Amino acid sequence: QEQLVESGGGLVQPGGSLRLSCVASGIRFSMLTMRWYRQTPRNPRERVATISAGGNTNYADFVKGRFTISRDNLKNTFFLQMNSLKPEDTAVYYCQTQNIWNHEIWGQGTQVTVSS
Repeated sequence: QEQLVESGGGLVQPGGSLRLSCVASGIRFSMLTMRWYRQTPRNPRERVATISAGGNTNYADFVKGRFTISRDNLKNTFFLQMNSLKPEDTAVYYCQTQNIWNHEIWGQGTQVTVSS
């Protein structure tokens, strides 16, 4: 079974930090590009950050300098470290990849709420 499972969401104050994790199973994790997306009821799902199999990273402009994506291939896990969080970062965050057959695989989502 190809599966991604996110965790680490929660409620934080503006300026705070959270670390999201995504555990992969049933895929050749070390070969695949992994991504974080986020979605709100009013906004379509948007890409937040990407990390390639080789460790190259790419970020959406609205998180540059605040978020860091990383991966641990030995644990089939990748992460999103979120610092200096803003209320507008409030969303459901999803991890995503595409397998070698170009089939998209999505996690179930984890809620991040940034509020005083």
